Amino acid sequence: MKYKNLCANFCFCITLISIIGCKQTPTQSASHQDVLNDLLTQKIFKPVPEVIERVVKPEPEPLKPYKAPDIWQHIAQNLSFEQTPHPRLKTRVDWYLSQPEYLLTVNRRASPYLYHIVKKIEQRNLPLDLALLPFVESDFRPLAVSQQSAVGVWQLVDATAYHFGLQSNDWYDGRRDVLASTDAALSYLQYLHKTFKGNWLHAIAAYNTGEGRVKAAIKRNREAGKSTHYWHLKLPKETADYIPKLLALSYLLKHPQTGFKRPNLNNTPSTTMLDVGQAFNFGVLAKLLDIDKQQLHDLNTGFLRHQSPEQGPHKILVPLSEKALMQSPFYREQFSRSYNVKLNDTLYGIARQFGTSVKKIKLLNNKQSNLIRVGETLLINQANLDRSLTVDYQISPYLEQQAIPKKPTIEHHHTIVSGDSLWDLSQHYQVPLKDLLDWNNLQAASILSPGKVLILHLPSQANPQPETHANEPSYLDVLEGALQLKEAPKPNQPNLPPD
Repeated sequence: MKYKNLCANFCFCITLISIIGCKQTPTQSASHQDVLNDLLTQKIFKPVPEVIERVVKPEPEPLKPYKAPDIWQHIAQNLSFEQTPHPRLKTRVDWYLSQPEYLLTVNRRASPYLYHIVKKIEQRNLPLDLALLPFVESDFRPLAVSQQSAVGVWQLVDATAYHFGLQSNDWYDGRRDVLASTDAALSYLQYLHKTFKGNWLHAIAAYNTGEGRVKAAIKRNREAGKSTHYWHLKLPKETADYIPKLLALSYLLKHPQTGFKRPNLNNTPSTTMLDVGQAFNFGVLAKLLDIDKQQLHDLNTGFLRHQSPEQGPHKILVPLSEKALMQSPFYREQFSRSYNVKLNDTLYGIARQFGTSVKKIKLLNNKQSNLIRVGETLLINQANLDRSLTVDYQISPYLEQQAIPKKPTIEHHHTIVSGDSLWDLSQHYQVPLKDLLDWNNLQAASILSPGKVLILHLPSQANPQPETHANEPSYLDVLEGALQLKEAPKPNQPNLPPD
């Protein structure tokens, strides 16, 4: 009897719990205005006891491994910057919502490059929010020039471009080269991110206005006992609006229910970078590729004339998929050679032998599997430099390329002292970091040992700086000086005489 009563009580408890669990709280969907008002409301959270915080504090959400079929969807799913409610953020959201087709318009300019930019950001393990910066900086206009003479989609000034390895001369301006300038901009942002101890909002503000102004604003707030969060810093109006523009665009991409229109763009490359391996003429290359010459110019705005510089760069973006390019008659003739498969050969071994990849060999030979037969003839991608892709400019003196004379230099030795860094030395002697690494066969991550001697090649007309270790003037001062020049030289304009 006692056992039966126990069972009855147990069943009653289970039934009661089930009834309570079946009650559901009605779901109320937020209105459009509620979503926007949430950005304006500064939420105040009560402090949580430290012992509880250690228990409930969530781990940072990892980058989503899922690759969306649409590139904009992929970006939206992986945006990670903090969205702190603030009136300035809501102002920018309202501005974008007043132009709901803004992103559809600028996407047409970005579409040939966006896939490559996203890949470059992911390869460096950087936040995908940075892919939105060219839209904030220039509305993705490769030919944009600011009042401070910042150029290109990333709005790089000449001093920054120079220090991060971009070439600039009468024939080519790397700031206008979308993908080359992306590499330089990402390197600069990584430097700023490290400088500001991992704070991305401070780093991006410094990208816009200079690290000195941001450091000074942080110092003022710290000395006054105020918060050093970006929203509390006193910065120039342009920079005060700069971060909200980026965060507003990020917010709207993640919340399509606001009515902001998100473009559709396949998450596959529609263009391919081709390393021609030698100087080339746009007309010759366009004819061999069977594409429009003007389209080739429009994709490669860094080249200012019909022909690439003799000394390079010789890489060009073509409006073809990698598969279409490698299977084109031009590529097979100009960039491939024959190879007869031998006993014990594998695609992987052949790829290593010729410095290529299995994927490229399979594309070039239209192969679906890795199986190969002894005696089979394969095409291997390898440039044929015997065939010229340029025009004989002696026929037309008007088009004749003038050789750029090299400036005389003297060799200077710098003895490393404690505290020296490659970056500080490149700033101190005003030479590109890339050149400093090349002159001394070093890598960017190389450790400098006190007493070691570095070689520098400095202009012969200028006396080398004394070897005193100093942090001033910093790269920031040089960069800000360039920003404040009222008579900064204008960027080279395209000079495209008729063929």
